[in-house]
Amino acid sequence: MSNCIFCSIVEGRIPAYVIYQDEFYLAIMDRYPSAKGHVLILPKRHVADVHGLNQAEAAALIPIAQKVSDKMRDTLRIAGLNLLQNNGKAAGQEIAHFHLHLIPRYENDGLKFAAKPTSPSEEELELLAGKLKL
Repeated sequence: MSNCIFCSIVEGRIPAYVIYQDEFYLAIMDRYPSAKGHVLILPKRHVADVHGLNQAEAAALIPIAQKVSDKMRDTLRIAGLNLLQNNGKAAGQEIAHFHLHLIPRYENDGLKFAAKPTSPSEEELELLAGKLKL
């Protein structure tokens, strides 16, 4: 898509700091990082969200995330890692092109990615589990 910033990066029309690429994905340094070493993994094909990934793309994603996070661990000496992926505006997705954030964590870095926990009843959990069971 010509108006998608990530497609423009994939096509080389916008420069990026590429750290990995293969037939499906490009991994780049986040231009506005939450932490030192923040990386985005994005498909080369325009896909709006996780629901648009094909099986081959989906299967390739986690091994790439592992390779990149292993390099982060060994090079940046990170204390932890957040994998963050938002789907749709309600979930905080700002760019409608699938991307997985790899956010390195450092001791006492002050970053918080917290959801407000709820307390569903056992009946609610059982009902939902029944509806969602594959």
